[in-house]
Amino acid sequence: MTGVDTRLQPLEAWFTRQGWTPFPFQHEVWRAYLDGESGLVHSPTGTGKTYSVFPGALVEWMEDNPPPYPTEVKRAKTPPLHVLWITPMRALAGDTAKSLQTLVDAFGLPWSLETRTGDTSSTVRGRQSRKLPTVLVTTPESLSLLLSRKNARDLFKHLRLVVVDEWHELMASKRGVQTELGMARLRHWQPDLRIWGLSATLGNLDTALQTLLGAVNPHTGEIPQGRLVKGDLSKKIVIDSVSPPVIERFPWAGHLGLKLLPQVIAAVDESKTSLVFTNTRSQTESWFQAILDERPDWAGIIALHHSSLSRDTRRFVEDSLRDGTMKCVVCTSSLDLGVDFPTVDRVMQVSSPKGIARLVQRAGRSGHQPYAVSRVTSVPTHALELVEVAAVRHAVQQGNIEARQPILNPLDVLIQHLVTVGLGGGFDGTLYDEVRTTVAFSHLSHDEWQWALDFVMRGGDSLKAYEQYQRVQEQDGRYHVPDKRIATTHRMNIGTITGDASLKVKYLSGKEVGFIEESFISRLKPGDKFTLGGRVLKYLRMKDMEVVVRRDKGTKGVVPRWYGGRLPLSTELTDAVRYLLNHPDDSLEMKALAPLLALQRKWSRIPPMDGLLVECVKTRDGFHLFFYPFEGRAVHEGLAALVAYRLSQQKPITFTLASNDYSFELLSPDEVTLNEKMIREIFSPTNLLDDILAAMNASEMARRQFREVARVSGLANGRYPGGQKSSRQLQASSGLIYDVLENYDPENLLLEQARREVLERQLDQSRLTEALKRIAHGEVILTAPPRPTPFAFPLLVDRLRQTVSSETLEDRILKMVTRYEKAADA
Repeated sequence: MTGVDTRLQPLEAWFTRQGWTPFPFQHEVWRAYLDGESGLVHSPTGTGKTYSVFPGALVEWMEDNPPPYPTEVKRAKTPPLHVLWITPMRALAGDTAKSLQTLVDAFGLPWSLETRTGDTSSTVRGRQSRKLPTVLVTTPESLSLLLSRKNARDLFKHLRLVVVDEWHELMASKRGVQTELGMARLRHWQPDLRIWGLSATLGNLDTALQTLLGAVNPHTGEIPQGRLVKGDLSKKIVIDSVSPPVIERFPWAGHLGLKLLPQVIAAVDESKTSLVFTNTRSQTESWFQAILDERPDWAGIIALHHSSLSRDTRRFVEDSLRDGTMKCVVCTSSLDLGVDFPTVDRVMQVSSPKGIARLVQRAGRSGHQPYAVSRVTSVPTHALELVEVAAVRHAVQQGNIEARQPILNPLDVLIQHLVTVGLGGGFDGTLYDEVRTTVAFSHLSHDEWQWALDFVMRGGDSLKAYEQYQRVQEQDGRYHVPDKRIATTHRMNIGTITGDASLKVKYLSGKEVGFIEESFISRLKPGDKFTLGGRVLKYLRMKDMEVVVRRDKGTKGVVPRWYGGRLPLSTELTDAVRYLLNHPDDSLEMKALAPLLALQRKWSRIPPMDGLLVECVKTRDGFHLFFYPFEGRAVHEGLAALVAYRLSQQKPITFTLASNDYSFELLSPDEVTLNEKMIREIFSPTNLLDDILAAMNASEMARRQFREVARVSGLANGRYPGGQKSSRQLQASSGLIYDVLENYDPENLLLEQARREVLERQLDQSRLTEALKRIAHGEVILTAPPRPTPFAFPLLVDRLRQTVSSETLEDRILKMVTRYEKAADA
């Protein structure tokens, strides 16, 4: 290093006392902050990003307020809010607060530091409504709640720094838009505010930086020029897998899974502390119980962690991980981000990670310190997931990480924000320009703005007769929310995470167990048993939208199914999978799959890298068309409907559809004759939008999607003063509003948004379009195997799951496998 920056000497001295040496990227951020810059820090997990941004704020304050400081300071005398730290997860908030408190204590500053999340007690919330701590660690939803207070501007008038942690997790979601709008409000109040984002796994850093800082500086009208700081640290990641000695040539989803339990237990046994990640809460419950059944001696040192468990349970597990008393935790993404557990030396991933960044992020939970090796072991539940393991490793070696694209123009979030700001001291016409400084709304037209403003004032043309939708009033050019009940209802429903309504689960004593989704509990009758948090519970009754239960002595219960369990394969991962199928490397995974791939080549072909394989197979069930785009389930569901529709336009025919991450199937009782020209026509991007809308029940899909739009925009609230709506009532409310708007206001922009979100979220229209373009310019291979191939077999099994038989599913599958294995060996 050249030159000595005397401003940094206190920080460097503290690092020296800890036996540490600051990294160059930390030095760069400290200087940039003290020079008044904003920016984005991108560095591997466990390399000290937290200590790259926060120390600058300490040094700056100490320069303005030199020591000595009083040893005891009453809260009333502590400095007002100086640093706002936004985190996407509650678990991360507590861990972050502890790290920040370490620095505050080290310098003896008279600062107060607190968290504010959904777990914060009402007593602390009440105190914070009068005065915020010097450092506040919070979530996007809690920031919006603070902005809805009449004294919001006073609460934030001394704010100097905003840090957005794990920015890659937020920026591509409505919560990210909520964060953008909140930061635009803060930038409007504080022209010199500095904003820094932290990220570890992200492909499009320039876009992430621009989205973080905004499209336009509200005070200069210029594009913000932030600093992108990359932590140039080597972080070795070991990606391996467990698999049985022999991989069957006819794989099916879920077939491996728990069959690999002995290998998982062996890996846990040889490690000090392990995290076993799953993709769903249901998997977490199942794997926890399976491990405990196999190793009952681990009772007390193995635990679960997911977002539906009670706050006390989650905190206990997190604290046990920190102090090293927990042998293993089976968890979901609730422990994905930034949480520092130094004792964790092994991470396992059950099932496909579905994305490169996700597996890298989870790997970073082990070896969570600079230069330490992070190791993640994949546990496939499907033989073809071994290809994904090798593909992730290949992509990481090539430096390919998924990009996250910001959401543009979500008017439901804007409508919510208008009511929030109307509560938080009100607003005037300048809010339009403020909102347009965000990337999300940088292209918001004046007509769209006027429509949104009219909607919160009158409910638009179709809802103007209902007082509850007249939420904002204008007086002397200023807009505010005068109705106390509307204000209370809005604050109770702030947030953009929707889905199935979660119900609190309690014992008869009143002690909280956790949360369960209403769609699951609605199928139970009193006396039925289910598992939650590793406990077998007996359902007693529903009381005041709470589930009352009793512990049961049994060891088995139904595992709940939670909303949102299906993750799509990312584009980068599917590209890597197609590459490895055509260019197998010498990894253990690809060697294990060699017999399966050899049989696939013998009976058919391997799907081409940049084209499409189509197999036409006749069985006693009918005529099968198997297509292999390898583009992920969401795209395949859209493609299956599109191809079936286009074929049916050529001649009347009925299809049964099935799809997975690798392929989709059309099954018909009537023979379908295809050739390469026909295949290219039915996969043409021409008239895609019209055909996909005709192929699917787009109106009903948009109707369901409108539930989220209605809830975010405040048209249908799940909670209200004195009660809570069930998910069925909420769906009925939003459905009724949808019908009213469709009949009397068909051009309503929220209806258009619901339709747009269906195409992008459920069908991944942008990716579907790119897949069609790739296929149009690629090789088309048409084969007619004598029987279903190894790649087709998983689709046959998925269809078997939907049929009723006196035989068990496994027995039926075994018969099929036996028959096909004999044919393969013939």
